[in-house]
Amino acid sequence: MLQIAVCGKPNVGKSSFFNSATSSAVEMANYPFTTIDANKAVAHVIKDCPCQELGVTCNPRNSICVDGKRLLPIELIDVAGLVPGAHEGKGLGNKFLDDLMQAKVFINVIDASGSTDLEGNPVDPGSHDPLEDLEFLENEIVMWMYGILSRNWVRLIRKVGAEHLDIAKVLFDQLSGTGIAIEDIIEAKRSIEPDYNKWEEEDLIQLTRNVLKIAKPMMIVANKADLPTSEENIKRIKEKYPNVIPASAESEIALVRASEAGLISYLPGDDHFDILKPEELSENQLKALEYIKTNILDKYGSTGIQDALNYGIFNLLENIVVYPVQDEHKYTDQKGNVLPDGILLKKGSNPRQLAYLVHSDIGDKFMHAVDARSNMRVASDYELKDGDIISIITRQ
Repeated sequence: MLQIAVCGKPNVGKSSFFNSATSSAVEMANYPFTTIDANKAVAHVIKDCPCQELGVTCNPRNSICVDGKRLLPIELIDVAGLVPGAHEGKGLGNKFLDDLMQAKVFINVIDASGSTDLEGNPVDPGSHDPLEDLEFLENEIVMWMYGILSRNWVRLIRKVGAEHLDIAKVLFDQLSGTGIAIEDIIEAKRSIEPDYNKWEEEDLIQLTRNVLKIAKPMMIVANKADLPTSEENIKRIKEKYPNVIPASAESEIALVRASEAGLISYLPGDDHFDILKPEELSENQLKALEYIKTNILDKYGSTGIQDALNYGIFNLLENIVVYPVQDEHKYTDQKGNVLPDGILLKKGSNPRQLAYLVHSDIGDKFMHAVDARSNMRVASDYELKDGDIISIITRQ
């Protein structure tokens, strides 16, 4: 299951983000280090399900379909808050960074209202510049990884020369356990001095930055977007950084709970909600819903929580969804389930790779594939498209 790490300094709403995205009862409190151990839970990304286009009723097995929207599971990791000096072991730094490296993409949650200082302590709204949070967090992650690469650097370089080793392979070995591929390192070192014997400290730090951008892309969730001091800060953040999504985790929690109670109709990621039982809502609850509508949904188009998950998986990691079936005419598996599985896989993948994701035996026996929409055979190197329905033909 694809993993996303929710990171940031303490007290910015990371656990609220995690809670709203996973409906898990994670402790939330207004003080640093509420989260001590990494919490993990299943969240979902959402795509249009082909069932409505095809006029069929689907029977999902590995996912959920709600009103033609396919909810596909991913794993969300909520890690302990990061403070300045974490790469040197301050706060819960080393534990945080170890947990963080399990994920494929980082969601950096910040307090867009500027109401928490660098350590995560409450301050007057607008008195802290959230841009400082972005700079320090990126630097902490870079310097932590740089520390791994720079250990015994002189000895390693001598060994590379003496034994004629590949420098990328040596760096890859140093970063074992971080989920970084050797291809990421090869790509990252193309923009720095080609002769590794001439690398200075700044070259290795730049290499580290390059590797992280390629292997662990980061997006920014500007939380508490509904507060008055947030709007101008969000504009400044967007001017300096890509991949910024305004959000209100507390608003999402409120909407999800109201939906679960049957008071409103709401699906995560929607730009609106419908009140179903106004007579059961108090005046304060109605005011709260109106506040969310005016200050979040009307202004930003959503609470930002589902947008962040979708953006991380579909944009930053460039994943698509493909539906493997056995019967290309009925869109079913061997048990008659219609569109049973939605599989997340990298854009550019082919049917043979899909077959191995379904099961290693199917991959080993792969012959060719059939596009269920056209009933046409496709080659093993056919580039799968988002929403494809594919029947995999295997040797007996």
